Amino acid sequence: MNRTLNLLYILLFCGLLLALCLWSMRVVFGFSVAKETSVLDGKLALAFEKRYDEEFPVKQLGTNLWALADYKLFGEGRQGVVIGQDGWLFSDEEFDPVADGSRHMRDNLALIQGVRDELARHNVELMLAIVPAKSRLYPEYVGEATPSALRQDLYERFRGAARKAGIIAPDLLATLEDAKNQGQVFLRTDTHWTPLGAEVVAGRLGQAVGQAMTLRGTPQQYVTEAEGVDTYKGDLTRFLPLDPLFENLMPAPDQLQKRATRNDDAGDAGADALFAESEVPVVLVGTSYSANDKWNFAGALRQALQRDLVNHAEDGHGPILPMLKYLKSDELKDAPPQLVIWEFPERYLPMLSDLSEFDPEWVAGLRKGTGTDERLASRSGN
Repeated sequence: MNRTLNLLYILLFCGLLLALCLWSMRVVFGFSVAKETSVLDGKLALAFEKRYDEEFPVKQLGTNLWALADYKLFGEGRQGVVIGQDGWLFSDEEFDPVADGSRHMRDNLALIQGVRDELARHNVELMLAIVPAKSRLYPEYVGEATPSALRQDLYERFRGAARKAGIIAPDLLATLEDAKNQGQVFLRTDTHWTPLGAEVVAGRLGQAVGQAMTLRGTPQQYVTEAEGVDTYKGDLTRFLPLDPLFENLMPAPDQLQKRATRNDDAGDAGADALFAESEVPVVLVGTSYSANDKWNFAGALRQALQRDLVNHAEDGHGPILPMLKYLKSDELKDAPPQLVIWEFPERYLPMLSDLSEFDPEWVAGLRKGTGTDERLASRSGN
């Protein structure tokens, strides 16, 4: 009897290995690389190894099972996400302590003031659009997670330091809190705001600009229209690798109300449109909150300002690197705008940015001689 069971076990095990082997052969038959890929230097072998590793069937099973255990037993995902309540997900950057956070804040505040001074040399005004953390707007869904001491009142201290430095920084936190009565202002499964959140922020910035200055040029009529609703899996879901085996256990996708803004006066521009870019009075610089068309922030801002703008925001690089690129651009030298709106999520203030592509002496020169609010650095970033 034992011999029969042992034989059956061996046959089942061999059958499983054979099935997995045959299944993994899909990689061999579907594998292809560019013709110039070299065999002698190992590039072909490396490409095949990478493809095989990605497609190996047991890897997907193991990944899903491990994620399931973390999610269901401990209420956790991979590093990068904090699991909230009722299907809400938050970036762990809003909670975790930052090594040398106080020093990075001092450096970044000095850099912000250096940017203000550099723009002023071109007769350009700077306005900061400080985006409050999602967890600050929806603490009711955070659960047991607690922001580090450095982050607890970071938004107000950041805004206070900006105003002390003479930089216009409207209170976007109060604006977004008021707008929660109208609908969801941040996506449940994503780091970013909804088109509604982007729209109300654009409206508040438009009010602040109107109070501070009169923009050059003739006001233009921009119109924003709804374009239907899309099911949207937010960027934070990638830290919950339950798909495809346990996809039904993941938080429900967001319903993204798409919006698009058009210029009703564009048809009347005629030949003047050829010279429009040199007359644009506003430049927008920032992160994916501004760069990604899904939120329509740039469009909503055009409508609020009644002016066109040039968008220099970039996805995935934080707020500082795109700004330094703009300061180095010929566009600023040759056609300086009247106003630069710098969209800057609060969570980036105590974080280190990779500025290695810029001359270190130039970056140090931006920081040199600029005062910082020492109160911001009074708390430990560790």
